[in-house]
Amino acid sequence: MSDSSSGDVLGVLRARGFLQDVTDEDELRERFAAGPVTFYVGFDPTAPSLHAGNLVGMMAMSWMQRMGHRVIAIAGGATGRIGDPSGRDAERQLLDEPTIERHLDAIRVQLSHVLDLEDDGLLLDNHDWLGGIGYLEFLRDVGKHFSVNTMVARESVKRRLEHREQGISYTEFSYQLLQAYDFLHLHRTHGCVLQCGGSDQWGNIVAGIDLIHRVEGAQTYGLTWPLLTTADGAKFGKSAGNAIWLDATMTSAYAYYQYWINTADADVPRFLRLFTHLDLDEIDRLEAVLTEDPAARVAHRELAREATRIIHGDDGVRTAEQATEALFGEGSFEGLDDATLDEILAEAPSVDVPRTRLDEGLGLLELLTAVGASRSNSEARRLVDQGAVRLDNVVEPDAGRTLTDEDLAGRRTLVLRVGRRRHFLARFR
Repeated sequence: MSDSSSGDVLGVLRARGFLQDVTDEDELRERFAAGPVTFYVGFDPTAPSLHAGNLVGMMAMSWMQRMGHRVIAIAGGATGRIGDPSGRDAERQLLDEPTIERHLDAIRVQLSHVLDLEDDGLLLDNHDWLGGIGYLEFLRDVGKHFSVNTMVARESVKRRLEHREQGISYTEFSYQLLQAYDFLHLHRTHGCVLQCGGSDQWGNIVAGIDLIHRVEGAQTYGLTWPLLTTADGAKFGKSAGNAIWLDATMTSAYAYYQYWINTADADVPRFLRLFTHLDLDEIDRLEAVLTEDPAARVAHRELAREATRIIHGDDGVRTAEQATEALFGEGSFEGLDDATLDEILAEAPSVDVPRTRLDEGLGLLELLTAVGASRSNSEARRLVDQGAVRLDNVVEPDAGRTLTDEDLAGRRTLVLRVGRRRHFLARFR
């Protein structure tokens, strides 16, 4: 039986590692069992792309949606203009309007890779309702329900207040009120009864629950998942400097695949549960294979394949696997574009050659010498005669070979390989 058919949402989230804290767990379990629950998660446009740290929440949302519940994803067009102090020791840099709009567009695309936001879900921008509220109106209708004592007691605020030089701005201090109002607005307009987020959002989530109870007298709930760390304690996220971006122009399908396939053995089972839709029984099987023969890297490859498919699709998986096999195995470079070749062979010696040289008749031996694969044409000839030279990973036996435009196969880049691991690039411009 698959996870999504079990019916126990909290059980599935806990088994896969998504559940850290939840308010009124028994009541929430009953709400899930009674019928579709509308829940929401917010994403602020503080960077041009979401990253693997955000993906934890996105995958949790996808499981809840798969189990029949209604997702609302909030692109924080308003809150992103303020900046959430949670989990930060310094104030966020405020972004200009065009930058925020570009970030919002990217977030919408990336969320759609994981969630159905057309038929079974909503994607909203909180600037649509927060942008039109007047300052006095907000203080009267929302601010009066918050205790400054409680807000100051929040760990993220206390930590900032202890650093007198940095402190915390009134702008960031007010963030909690805006997020709480988001929950109230979604409760009123869409029947939303559950807010989810990372563990650093617990205080903001509870503030929204309290506001709804005070204003509407209604019972709502909160749920958080743990912030992602590796087995050695390293934190995922752009602020940690090791972000794995979901935008292909920032982290390519190949680089994304390579990240997951190089996961430490200790992290692989946990990441299979978090970042794939594989059933738990299959993950248990892969974990057993990993324990028996870690060098075979069967579980690593499955993690890389399934995680990459979710964000980059089947084409992204094919490109990443082909590039990996070409670089580390006996696969062909044929079909890989110039950008991919530049990326996977970024450290390879290279030479720029006028494309007109192909019309004039460029000899293989001359090119091997020009790119640094040999010190002379005679040495290049010996390498070819020994079967050590490959063009796009295909052995070239003819030392007298003259290269033509057809050898580029529509690209500007030709890959030469000497021996097992020495790669060289010739770029024809």
